[in-house]
Amino acid sequence: MIDKSDLWIIIFAMGIGSFGLRFLFLGLVGDRAMPEWVLRHLRYTAVAVLPGLVAPLVLWPAATNGQPDPARLMAALVTLAVGYFTKNVLAAIFSGAGTLFLGLYFLG
Repeated sequence: MIDKSDLWIIIFAMGIGSFGLRFLFLGLVGDRAMPEWVLRHLRYTAVAVLPGLVAPLVLWPAATNGQPDPARLMAALVTLAVGYFTKNVLAAIFSGAGTLFLGLYFLG
């Protein structure tokens, strides 16, 4: 168990760090035009972050104590396929959610 004072120091430091990063981009750089190469790379931020958030939930789900689950793997593959072929984010999300729901219902 972490000491309460250590916990509050960590929370305070992370808050200062989070504020500093946001202020750097919004307060200091926000009113300037950014170079085209920076804007081109920023477009891919969500594409890079979302798989990093979802992959642990698919490969090591807490609901199965870290064991890969066929329903989640199937839902991830359907989501990937629908997103790739349709280029529609909402269609990919809803098809993956439906596949997960049906997979959990039928596979347990």
